Amino acid sequence: MKKRIFKCLSILFLIIIIFLGYLFLSLKFRFYIPCLFHSFTGFYCPGCGITRCILSLLSGDFKQAFFYNMLVFIYIPFFLIYFCYKVYIYILNKRDNIFTKVPKWFLYFLLFITVLFGILRNTSLFSFLAPTKL
Repeated sequence: MKKRIFKCLSILFLIIIIFLGYLFLSLKFRFYIPCLFHSFTGFYCPGCGITRCILSLLSGDFKQAFFYNMLVFIYIPFFLIYFCYKVYIYILNKRDNIFTKVPKWFLYFLLFITVLFGILRNTSLFSFLAPTKL
């Protein structure tokens, strides 16, 4: 069990290091990932603003992060609950692998929400869903 806890903490530490490295690169060198979909079509994809959203979250500016991409705030509770459950099952040795298949209904649900968000944020009635700077 200790070996599994150490493995989970090592993965978490690696993820934190990657996020902090990206935060450093973006703040120091203005290194950002552009949205190719928006560049070519002029429409906002469901992921537009997500890089700025994550950087705002890492900086502690939750209000600005919300206005960059609201979908992240819809997904965070689902992913946190799901991954905490998977880690819990893995640590208690009820499963041998933490990376088991995700239920199809969960994937279809996420796909439906993502497509709906992508369509709505490009309509004039829901223009507040577009990534904006306060």
